[in-house]
Amino acid sequence: MGVLQRFERRLENLVQGAFTRAFRSEVQPVEIAAAIQRELDNNAQIVSRDRSLVPNDFVVELGPGDHERLSAYLGTLATELVELAREHAELQHYAFTGPVGVGFERHEDLIVGDFRIRSAVRAGVDRGSSFTPSSTTERQAAAFLIINGTQHPVIAPGIVLGRGSECDLRIDDPGVSRRHLEIRVYQQGTQTQLVAVDLGSTNGTVVDGARIGQAPLSDGSRIVLGSTVADVSRRVPGR
Repeated sequence: MGVLQRFERRLENLVQGAFTRAFRSEVQPVEIAAAIQRELDNNAQIVSRDRSLVPNDFVVELGPGDHERLSAYLGTLATELVELAREHAELQHYAFTGPVGVGFERHEDLIVGDFRIRSAVRAGVDRGSSFTPSSTTERQAAAFLIINGTQHPVIAPGIVLGRGSECDLRIDDPGVSRRHLEIRVYQQGTQTQLVAVDLGSTNGTVVDGARIGQAPLSDGSRIVLGSTVADVSRRVPGR
């Protein structure tokens, strides 16, 4: 039994035929599943002889009518689509950089039966065992790095980003070196300066569109390392 067939069988068992009743000329769940498979295949990037990197974050855009009909089943459908993506990736020897996620959005420009899928590679980011800032130290942070929507404090004298387990922020991205980038914090009187320093990474670091050895960071600066984007914010969360 193929991946799509197993997907349909699981849905039928979980919702007891509800999808069959809910969908006629509208978007079919199996169509979304097939589109996610294509998204994986079309965006696979070879990173080694036996490993290809694929997107792990998917957003399904639906028209108002389809979104309304699906609303009662979105949680179930998302869970099964994640499982389908994992199964297809295993069969094709694809690799994810982080957890697989599927979400749904309502878009007024789409008619019944039409849908779109957006995908992205979002690396898993973990704080190292030695980097466990408290709420107090977070309030004292010089800045925050926003990666995949999560804020990570930058605390003096600085933090190291990379793929290695010894880094303060470990990024599961094959394009990131084991020790890729250090963000250093300098205090100059009442002013705090941030400097990004590439640590001799294989693929380099880009800050605000330019490849750097080292470069100052300001509020709103964008750092790209591998396939991962980190935005700099000098504002304390919630203020």
